[in-house]
Amino acid sequence: MVIVIQCKDKVGLVAEISKVLANFKLNIISMREFVDTLGNEFFARLEVTTFDDVDSLQKALKGVLPNNASVKVNPNPNKKVILLVTKEHHCLSDILVRNHYQTLGASLQCVIGNHPDLKDLCDRFDVPFHYVPHQDKTKEQFENELKSIIENNELDYLILAKFMRILSPAFIGCFPNQIINIHHSFLPAFIGASPYKQAFERGVKLIGATAHFVTNQLDEGPIITQQTITVNHTFGTKDMVKAGKEIESAVLSKAIQAVFEDRVFVFDNKTVVFD
Repeated sequence: MVIVIQCKDKVGLVAEISKVLANFKLNIISMREFVDTLGNEFFARLEVTTFDDVDSLQKALKGVLPNNASVKVNPNPNKKVILLVTKEHHCLSDILVRNHYQTLGASLQCVIGNHPDLKDLCDRFDVPFHYVPHQDKTKEQFENELKSIIENNELDYLILAKFMRILSPAFIGCFPNQIINIHHSFLPAFIGASPYKQAFERGVKLIGATAHFVTNQLDEGPIITQQTITVNHTFGTKDMVKAGKEIESAVLSKAIQAVFEDRVFVFDNKTVVFD
């Protein structure tokens, strides 16, 4: 059973938490904790032995923690996710395969694309695909169609698996800290469109990818994980794109695994990630 806690820090928190668990005769299998000293914020993730009376345990923990503490006891271990895609298949393919073999750590509800190109791939894995074209529509009309499909499914997280459309603040506000994007750049470098072209023109020796939560500031949401590889003068833009696709799939996979396992905390446009 997993317990995740986020609250203001104070002396003796770990002792108080341990005492509550001991009173419920729960053994701590593992515990990770971190204190942001500048923000005076405490974060903890514990794995403990199984216990049925979750409500009583949660109430007891809140009783010893500072006011407004966030305490989640045994969060749903099988998250419900929806993917938004455009035309590129590499991130989608990785998630479809892991969903098929039940190693994703989540249940893929459906895929929504603003182009029909990836429907055949989803059909092969028996995953529902919804085609919602954006052409000849206002952004509001397009996003209302997206929301209509999303609202007809259970959702914990919305994953932008190379979804090449900028979402409005109104849409993002409906899913706070629930939208995860993979950006084909090592942020904060090369924000926005065509980052590999930007990287080539700048003559960089490293390219990378960044998985982050989506906020109203384009490509500036809390970063979950990043990765880079080296390139050299022989790499053209197409070579960088090809190399970058492998990084993008790996970074998105690592990020969503951490999120699905409740190892990620968001605080002040940053994240605390327990590996």
